[in-house]
Amino acid sequence: MEKENLDILELLPAPSFCVRDGMIVKINQAARKLSVPENAPVLPLLCTGQEAYMAFSEGCLNLTVRLGNGIWEASVNRVGGVDVFQVRSEPDTPELRVLAQAAKQIRGSVSSVMLGFQVMTGNGPEDRKKEASATVARGLCQLTRIIGNMSDASAGVPVLRMEYQDVAALYRELMEKVAGLVEESEIRLHYAEPDHPVYTVADSQLLERSLYNMLSNAMKFASEGSEIRVSLTRKDQVLCLQVTDDGPGIPEAVMPKLFCRYQRPLTLEDGKNGLGLGMVLIRSAANAHGGTVLVDHPGGTGTRVTMTIAIRQGSDAMLRSDVLRVDYAGELDHTRIELSDVLPTSVYEEQGD
Repeated sequence: MEKENLDILELLPAPSFCVRDGMIVKINQAARKLSVPENAPVLPLLCTGQEAYMAFSEGCLNLTVRLGNGIWEASVNRVGGVDVFQVRSEPDTPELRVLAQAAKQIRGSVSSVMLGFQVMTGNGPEDRKKEASATVARGLCQLTRIIGNMSDASAGVPVLRMEYQDVAALYRELMEKVAGLVEESEIRLHYAEPDHPVYTVADSQLLERSLYNMLSNAMKFASEGSEIRVSLTRKDQVLCLQVTDDGPGIPEAVMPKLFCRYQRPLTLEDGKNGLGLGMVLIRSAANAHGGTVLVDHPGGTGTRVTMTIAIRQGSDAMLRSDVLRVDYAGELDHTRIELSDVLPTSVYEEQGD
């Protein structure tokens, strides 16, 4: 029976290997492509289900194994003293986790839009239709944001549209928009800015999205009645944008991977997680403007994100890019789109009318 199990292994299309007395004794060709070790103990490969496997005696067992650079789901069947492992799905890589999370968020937004449309086209009262219209507007903004972030992540290096402009005025306008949308919430927003213009060469859309990502992160974890402090300061030829919250802070285990593409803070509540792209986009924008990003915990609590921008002089004509960049938001309200995962549905009522 054991020999038959070993011989039939090569007929299995999925990566498979046989284990006897805790040792991998035979692997098929598909498993070789995943670098499954032969004549090696199997326990070090098991990510989940180690205890269950050690107590396993008959039937079928599901667990996960680490092969190559990924974590794979596998099933184990014990026949005649030999355990036959069959890998049965794609590896669980950071990229695939983000795609799965994006699909989950898209499904949620699409469901909200569809339910909202059902109410809007039904025979219900007008106040319910108004609420449904706001739900649809928010859902569409969430979809636009998710698609835009995924598009930016796949593009890699951003296409710049550099112009000579007053960045202090840009951020003042953005903060006024945000303040108007969050005034009904329990979060207090405080903004401090220079009392004079600060002209530099910058891409206004990148700076805008950076601020919105910083605010979105802060608002997700801010407690009711808390204050989010935003400041814009200048020191010599460096402009510093800082967003500070009094939330739970970022776990130390997450900090080393904070700027790694597709690394979501898995230790935080799943409902508050994004796609792991926000901090990457912030750092990309800072780098494009000759700056850096620093994340720390002032006083040991909360989170402070600091983005610096190098102040550069130049003429609008010389620095305007001729490269056409597609604005994923078009004429829509960027503020409502970028903060759609933290703003209440009520702020979309006017947009839904």
